[in-house]
Amino acid sequence: MNAPIHRIFGRPLDAEMPKGYDQAIFGMGCYWGVERLFWQQEGVWLTEVGFAGGTAENPSYKQVCAGGTGHAEVVRVVYDSSRVSYERLLQIFWENHDPTQGNRQGNDVGSQYRSLIMVFNDSQKAAAELSKADYGNRLAVQGYPDITTQIIPAGPFWRAEDDHQQYLDRYPNGYCGLRGTGVKAPLTDTAEGY
Repeated sequence: MNAPIHRIFGRPLDAEMPKGYDQAIFGMGCYWGVERLFWQQEGVWLTEVGFAGGTAENPSYKQVCAGGTGHAEVVRVVYDSSRVSYERLLQIFWENHDPTQGNRQGNDVGSQYRSLIMVFNDSQKAAAELSKADYGNRLAVQGYPDITTQIIPAGPFWRAEDDHQQYLDRYPNGYCGLRGTGVKAPLTDTAEGY
């Protein structure tokens, strides 16, 4: 079965990642708005929604929503790190959801909506941990509780059903639960051009 074609980028979702590109996986609640947020970023080559961080193989959306798989709704982002840094992606991650809510985002309640960063190497892990500590301090100053975001090694990513891919391009007025705290995250990368 052929992978669907990305509605924005016009390439198959299973396209081989170009040499020198990197990938990231973020869970920020309902994945529809999260995917749109990342496909709009300069330097992002591909996005896809799916499930990660649980125990079931190749789960369906319905199974994940039932709560028994342990998976989070996530977005896989393939990006050109010469055009957008991982640190910039982390800044977008922190500023566009509330990472202090545990197993929920606003009215979306359940472990599938938890805040999650999956890291692919030591560099991503160090950057994610540093940004988490910094953003946690910024939130604390504003009276927020501790960050509940999990930072874990990348495990299997299971692509969600085709009708969930680029959902908010297909249905521009569809549900988007993204809500940030209003607290700005610093861009810790000192490289120019980001």
